[in-house]
Amino acid sequence: MDSGGRKEVTGDRFQQETKYHRGHLPAWHLDWASKPEPYKRYPAAPKVQLDPPQCEGGAPLWDVLDSRRSVRHFKAELMAKSELSQLLWAAQGITNQGSGFRTAPSAGALYPVETYLVVNSVENVEPGVYHYAVDKHELDQLRVGDFRLPVTQAALDQEMAYRANVVFIWTALFERSTWKYNQRAYRYVYLDAGHIVQNVALAAVALDFGSCQIGALYDDEVNALISVDGVEESVIYMTVVGRAE
Repeated sequence: MDSGGRKEVTGDRFQQETKYHRGHLPAWHLDWASKPEPYKRYPAAPKVQLDPPQCEGGAPLWDVLDSRRSVRHFKAELMAKSELSQLLWAAQGITNQGSGFRTAPSAGALYPVETYLVVNSVENVEPGVYHYAVDKHELDQLRVGDFRLPVTQAALDQEMAYRANVVFIWTALFERSTWKYNQRAYRYVYLDAGHIVQNVALAAVALDFGSCQIGALYDDEVNALISVDGVEESVIYMTVVGRAE
């Protein structure tokens, strides 16, 4: 029980036990030799080359912000491969090759969040499960086939995942952040994911698409779909994107 007589649960303990207190910050002694790699590799996976992202022009920011809404109903229209490329770059594409800095901020520039996607209907991209190779701006093809039903079931049976052109899946490789920030890292991981997802939501509006963010999901079903273990790497967020009805 807490001081108010309320039963403490995991979320409460997490919030309290990861607080920083003045004069009692953790001492960091970083082992640089054990720093996790910043990019996840699938060397044996077939690669799908993406169009170069457009980094100039585009829709005015204030108009995009004003137009953003959660959209759950989509038209049966193909998404262009170039549009998918732009959404992926907006998510966390590299903006400075020398530094590796990306479109979304990350605590300590550690970038623990990985982008996967289930492609339902994108022109010149086979339906299937993919991983976004950030540094190459290309897709690793992990599984080929129609995964609309399993991704919908994993997304708490929400039909919008079945109708969307693409379902984005974000995971965290927790060690990338805990290497430096210990238990406080978990706060930063979820903040990082929020930055990335907002980028995609705004980019979708700029490209005349709709999106809806999904936090209610069957974690282990999503993890199984993209073949991650759910411990060292686990799903934390999803987004559907399609042309709004």
